[in-house]
Amino acid sequence: MLALLLGTGLYLTIGLGFMPILRIPYAFGQLIRGGKRHDAEAGDVSPFGALMTALSSTVGTGNIAGVAVAIAIGGPGALFWMWMTALVGMATKYSEGVLAVKFREVDADGRHVGGPMYYIKNGMGPKWVWLGGLFAIFGIFASLGTGNYIQAISVADALNSSYGVPIWMTGFVMMGLAAAVILGGIKRIANVAGKLVPSMAAFYFIAGVIVLVLNIDAVPDAFMLVIKRAFGFDAAVGGFSGALLMLAMQRGVARGIFSNEAGQGSAPIAHAAAKNKDPVNQGIIAMLGTFIDTIVICSITGLAILATGVIPPECNAVSILSNDVMPAVCDTGPPITISAFEAALPGIGGHVVTISLALFAFTTILGWSYYGERCAEYLFSEKAILPYRIVYVLIVFAATLVLYAGEDVDAVINTVWLATDTLTGMMAAPNLIALLALSPLVFKLTKEYFAREKADKQK
Repeated sequence: MLALLLGTGLYLTIGLGFMPILRIPYAFGQLIRGGKRHDAEAGDVSPFGALMTALSSTVGTGNIAGVAVAIAIGGPGALFWMWMTALVGMATKYSEGVLAVKFREVDADGRHVGGPMYYIKNGMGPKWVWLGGLFAIFGIFASLGTGNYIQAISVADALNSSYGVPIWMTGFVMMGLAAAVILGGIKRIANVAGKLVPSMAAFYFIAGVIVLVLNIDAVPDAFMLVIKRAFGFDAAVGGFSGALLMLAMQRGVARGIFSNEAGQGSAPIAHAAAKNKDPVNQGIIAMLGTFIDTIVICSITGLAILATGVIPPECNAVSILSNDVMPAVCDTGPPITISAFEAALPGIGGHVVTISLALFAFTTILGWSYYGERCAEYLFSEKAILPYRIVYVLIVFAATLVLYAGEDVDAVINTVWLATDTLTGMMAAPNLIALLALSPLVFKLTKEYFAREKADKQK
């Protein structure tokens, strides 16, 4: 699945003439200037609101815990492959945004709905409706697992470990807050995400930059280490090692893809609701989600960890490969990231990471509720929306109670992780098939858009 996700991104990047990478400044310009320009256009939320809703689900525990685990197991080179994954993932996210707006529909309640199930049905034709249904089924289960269950547990565990907050209390408060937002639908989710996501991302980013500034002498060496290890070079093995190269690639690509969700098919569900009549313009805004999530936020985590040198000594890629033993501490991300921030900001750094982790996870719960809701509506009509929202909110509380499982808690959580990872991968498969099948249309619409842009400038 990782090969298919990365391969699709590379194919789309080449087919688009590397446009997503070359047009990053242009994309930020469109996001900033979009504003009121799209207010009169069809849709439910602003292009910015759609991007923040998509980002609310992608900026999560993976940005803090996932990056730490990738580096602890795959070595510093894993960060480089996360960057490469993000660069080709931008083309995937762009294509998803284009198709989401191009093939969206208006439901019986007047909402603009879209996503892989709709561009499969309306773009690929009636013979492929079953594939859209398959995506929606996997999407519902992934929303309840990846987007809800795992996130709720992460918040309750973090607050209990750091501040002694009772698990049931965290679950109850989160359930109430989630209900207040989720029951209000996409407009309320986008409104909250539009305020919370930029604030929490800026809070974490600024704290991370401070950590790097306080360790500025170590930053150049950290960069060099990332590049060298990315290609399997390590003094401990006397030069190049193909096994180290593969380990760095595997960990970096895996964490990169599952952090920014490029190709998974979740983000286009949010972008389909945007007040934007131009599919390409919304696609350009959509691709910024991958850039912000991985190139900006994940990089801050990775460089902070490397610059402060807090990776436990037993987390050594060479010894892991040689002994075929995975130390438990290497597979637990938050403590490593907390150690990095705490080393630079004693007494403060740990709180920054814990609070960021809680906020990132909570916004993921909000964003994924909308994805699951749209999948439920696609399968069962508008009547399924309210029951789905109620079940989703109840699971927020129920999930945290798993932490009372005592000695069995790790086994239960690991089982859920495996199940949700599998469902997430199965969710991506129908979407990738659609992206490849409809790629000629994406390439055509892109050429036409920039041809119009060029002609308008020449007038």
